[in-house]
Amino acid sequence: MAYVHHSHDVHVPAHEARVEDYLALLKPRVMSLVVFTAFVGLLVAPGGINPFVGAVAVLCIAIGAGASGALNMWYDADIDAIMSRTANRPIPAGRIERDHALALGLVLSAFSVCLLGLATNWLAASLLAFTIFFYAVIYTMWLKRSTPQNIVIGGAAGAFPPMIGWAAVTGTISIDSVVLFLIIFLWTPPHFWALALYKQSDYGAAGIPMLPNVAGEQATKVQILVYSLLLVASTLVPSVTGFMGPIYSTVAVVTGAYFVWLAWVLFRTTETVAMKKAGRSLFTYSLSYLAVIFLALLTDHAAELLGWL
Repeated sequence: MAYVHHSHDVHVPAHEARVEDYLALLKPRVMSLVVFTAFVGLLVAPGGINPFVGAVAVLCIAIGAGASGALNMWYDADIDAIMSRTANRPIPAGRIERDHALALGLVLSAFSVCLLGLATNWLAASLLAFTIFFYAVIYTMWLKRSTPQNIVIGGAAGAFPPMIGWAAVTGTISIDSVVLFLIIFLWTPPHFWALALYKQSDYGAAGIPMLPNVAGEQATKVQILVYSLLLVASTLVPSVTGFMGPIYSTVAVVTGAYFVWLAWVLFRTTETVAMKKAGRSLFTYSLSYLAVIFLALLTDHAAELLGWL
């Protein structure tokens, strides 16, 4: 099946733009997870950071994530108009003009990177700049419409925030921060492919080569199971290296076992309605799973600082 680029002739009068529409451009739900993982990376990093500087760093990462969202919606306005999941976003719904989204994204990108560099260090700022570039250009403009591996490679953009938080404190990249990156990187494919399984028609209509549309449902279910196993294995690394203690280890084992179980149920399901239901179950669980893993990292670290471990 050939996939073609759509034209970007979406131009609608922004006659109803409200504050909440501009906030929607920043993808606040995605931003909340980005901010939380960055916050955890910042807090578990060795050495500590001035609370005010730390707050500024997290704010910069949040603004950078919002800038990425705005740039993504600017470029994807054509396909957003086709997909039921995204048709009511501010640009395709006609509440904000595409050029306004582009301007907002560029201004917020420059502001967040410069402020982070001045407040912490330029390694953290460089990582933030690269993350915005990776999501807006490498993923949105190139990978998303050209390869079924879009989510695998593009997932790197969402995996950088804890590394940025870590770098803001330490000015370095370490094995532990790379493991935090790896957890999110490996979480992304099963999370989005589970969504793609029950939203196949949307992606097909928009011409996005998501794995189920290109390789088929069975191949997608195999990949989901493989990545789920790799994901759970990566969450156990902090326990093995001694970076985290028994609280984190227990949570990682229990929540990981259920993640793999849901992936296995999906893999074994062949009937279409049941498969879509299983895909939705895994997608829904995966949303809370990542938050719980990072909350466990934070809890274990706090317990160690307080001398409870």
